[in-house]
Amino acid sequence: MATAKKATKKPAAKKSAAKKGAKKPAAKKSAKKAPAKKPAAKKAAKKSSAKRKPNAAFMKAMTPSATLAAVIGSTPMPRTEVTKKIWDYIKKNKLQDAINRRLINADEKLRAVFGGKGKVSMFEMTKLVSNHLK
Repeated sequence: MATAKKATKKPAAKKSAAKKGAKKPAAKKSAKKAPAKKPAAKKAAKKSSAKRKPNAAFMKAMTPSATLAAVIGSTPMPRTEVTKKIWDYIKKNKLQDAINRRLINADEKLRAVFGGKGKVSMFEMTKLVSNHLK
């Protein structure tokens, strides 16, 4: 009986060695996959470095209404320039809220543009200004 026990122990040891050997090739496969991802990242970086084309809708000259013209001027300009001019006006007159920088405290000229609202968030501002562009 002692020989039978020894015989059963030996194959069990071989199985555990076989399992350990099976894990090693799997680790090698995952190591091979990691370098394959690096060239893909380089390709993505090359694509983002290409110059972006501006959207034609943003570059179209728009004429401001009379109330908006009091703030930015009456000459036709693209939406991007309108937003820049409004921000210049806000910073010049220190109308940005000191505590919550996303809010704009409207003075008399901006209150007319914002539809009578005293405080407007910067995201709502662009929506309200677009109503004054033709």
